[in-house]
Amino acid sequence: MQTRAAVLREMAPPRPYSDSQPLRIETFDLAAPQAGEVLVKVHAAGLCHSDLSTIDGNRPRPVPMVLGHEAAGEIVEVGPNVRDFAVGDHVVCSFVPSCGHCDYCADGRAALCTPGAAANNAGTLLDGGFRLSDKGEDVYHHLGISGFAEHAVIRTESLVKIDPTLDYEIAAVFGCAVLTGVGAMVHTAGLRLGQTVLVVGLGGVGLSAVLGAIAGGAAQVIAADIDDEKLERARELGATATVNTKDDKALEKVKDLTGGGVDVAAEFAGVQPALEFAFAATGKGGKTVTAGLPHPDVRLPVSPTQLVAQERTLMGSYLGGHVPKLDIPEYIALYQAGRLPVDKLLTHRLSLDDINVGFERLAAGQAIRQVVLF
Repeated sequence: MQTRAAVLREMAPPRPYSDSQPLRIETFDLAAPQAGEVLVKVHAAGLCHSDLSTIDGNRPRPVPMVLGHEAAGEIVEVGPNVRDFAVGDHVVCSFVPSCGHCDYCADGRAALCTPGAAANNAGTLLDGGFRLSDKGEDVYHHLGISGFAEHAVIRTESLVKIDPTLDYEIAAVFGCAVLTGVGAMVHTAGLRLGQTVLVVGLGGVGLSAVLGAIAGGAAQVIAADIDDEKLERARELGATATVNTKDDKALEKVKDLTGGGVDVAAEFAGVQPALEFAFAATGKGGKTVTAGLPHPDVRLPVSPTQLVAQERTLMGSYLGGHVPKLDIPEYIALYQAGRLPVDKLLTHRLSLDDINVGFERLAAGQAIRQVVLF
């Protein structure tokens, strides 16, 4: 069959993206699902900074590539040897395909799946194959999903079956923003009741972390950003205090609020100054967690003396440290119970043809979570 999709053919185009149009809407050939694969009718796909980092060249990927990794849809065809999914199932995509057999998967660390990482870096599905093509030439898959398309062939290792009553536009954000932000708090940092929290960088992932910290029982949730509108959004979601990191006294304010520094600081801006601020705001015995993905050449100056003498921890978090097939349904249940109001993260709904406008808005910091609806 054929499908319309948004393809990136060259990285690092000039801004504004609404003019340069880095993503082209084209029609591609889509092969039938093979063993262990399904055909998904995509209904919603979120615009994430991980997509933007590929567009602007901070996370180099092979091109041409159909982007999009935060998506939800309905299975319309199943390939051979598919047992746990059926036509009509509603699914959310997970951006790391978990093989289930490597040492990391066996240890419950699906985000570190060895074959999954290799496939994602190569721009293929988990088995190393391609299902998208253009005039006989292979087109790369983005993180095993390529969700900016009307249809996608996806391995079942990249899918989680969900409650069919959940709106697709809400379901999509559980695959990345919620999984990453909430997971950085409750899984990676191991947030405990009554601890103090700082969240730096208030996009969709950062504000998900704010919601996760509140749901996890943090005594104080301090939100930090350079954008006053995002700080206001954090207060609306329940942050107990906010600081603008452009303020020369921002660090002093955090330490005054917490008596010397927070128990958990989490950074989601993906830029070095934000991570430096988060680390500096962490108190003795505290944890600094980052899920940001700056350019691979970026380095962080850290004092080993602080790590040792203050027993502090610097941690990375990918996929929120989750096993998606277990954790996504639990987070959806929390949302349905009113305890994780992720619907408040949605700021814009787009058509596929308007996707470049959306990415310019994201690059300019003028959106939280935007969703393409099909």
